[in-house]
Amino acid sequence: MDKAAEELQYRKMTETPVAKLIGTLAIPTILTMLVSNIYNLVDTAFVGLWGNSASGAVGVVFGFMAILQAVGYMFGQGAGSLAARKLGARDIRAASVISSTGFFSALIIGAVLEVVCLFLLRPLVFFLGSTATIAPYAETYIFYILLAAPFTIAGFTLNIILRYEGKAFYGMIGLVTGAVLNIGGDAVLMLGFDLGITGAGISTAVSQVISFVILLIPFLRGKTESRLSIRSARFSPRLEADLITTGLPSLLRQGLNSINTVLLNNHAAVYGDAAVAAMSIVARIGFFVFSVALGVGQGFQPVCSFNYGAKKYSRVRRGYFVTLIMAEVLMVIINVIVMLNTNTFVRLFRDDDLVCEIAAGALILQCIGQMVLPVCMVTEMTMQSSGKKVGAVLLSAFRSGAFFIPALIILAYFFGLAGIQWAQPAAFIFSLLPSVLFASYYFRHLPKEEHAS
Repeated sequence: MDKAAEELQYRKMTETPVAKLIGTLAIPTILTMLVSNIYNLVDTAFVGLWGNSASGAVGVVFGFMAILQAVGYMFGQGAGSLAARKLGARDIRAASVISSTGFFSALIIGAVLEVVCLFLLRPLVFFLGSTATIAPYAETYIFYILLAAPFTIAGFTLNIILRYEGKAFYGMIGLVTGAVLNIGGDAVLMLGFDLGITGAGISTAVSQVISFVILLIPFLRGKTESRLSIRSARFSPRLEADLITTGLPSLLRQGLNSINTVLLNNHAAVYGDAAVAAMSIVARIGFFVFSVALGVGQGFQPVCSFNYGAKKYSRVRRGYFVTLIMAEVLMVIINVIVMLNTNTFVRLFRDDDLVCEIAAGALILQCIGQMVLPVCMVTEMTMQSSGKKVGAVLLSAFRSGAFFIPALIILAYFFGLAGIQWAQPAAFIFSLLPSVLFASYYFRHLPKEEHAS
């Protein structure tokens, strides 16, 4: 970008009314989340045509895909948050070093994960929660996911760096294009060529590579402030540690979600493939609903980081409350709609009476629990985006695993399948109090003057 464009971008991020700026940045992120999750839901529906075991395999592999996403998010959030604060302080060279280091680190880690997991393919799918009947489908699906792993991880990193620069539109183009191609690929390969779950795997891998290329183009064409270059990357222990610790809440959140999925699959497997398929469907629908609020929060993150770096603290404070209100209103409306139509939503993915019976009750509980998530999410994002690493890590741990894992083990032990259905919403509700306390502490210590030291 030339100097005039850089100045225009700086003024946009620091002078545009906060509500308008967050709304503008949130729209492409919400659309991205919705389309990506529509792909996940369509993928589940397509695979469901091959029976409960195939449908369960998607749920099992979904946990592994969340791990890939976690690594990409860690480097993306770490690089994006640090780079955006440097851009707010008008240090573009430092922002380029940070972005380059984050991107190439993600690519390298993705390649390492690919090689290791391909050698451990069979034990991996059982570790992820496969039953003996689900395992053959899961092995086939995850093989193709692994082939594209470096591009998948680096693609998530690129998307988040773009978003932190206030270029969420470019990220939307890359991810939405990949999701649309994936849906089309599923239809052609799974139905047209009758490749079943093999077709789903090939479609996912190819679409991830194409999405990665599209996300890389803005950096190569000079549409961003920071530049990606292997010469700019600095693989120093200090910078890598800063990237990882800043992005750790995202890794922890996604990683714990993967562990949650594995534990949930293992506990549900006791009650058969129908229970695994049902809880997989509930997780997909629940995340689809939450993705709308998550998109609003992602629109706030670059506003928070950029203005924190520019020392415009009142805009950080105002942005928090605007985001919280927007996200909460959307969550209440959408969750109520889903709760009133649970059977309809579940049967979109699996028209099986037993699966629907298990999933419908769990989905209602999930919707109730999700209503408190905006407070947890926005507080965690605020602390991560402004460099408050310890608070962000703790909140991420509380919401994603510290409460869920013991809740699942205890409730499943005493109440069986009903306890499994209750575990996730209970964990969401328990995480509300720590979020309120952390938010109160954060804003008491945030400077009130725009240019306070």
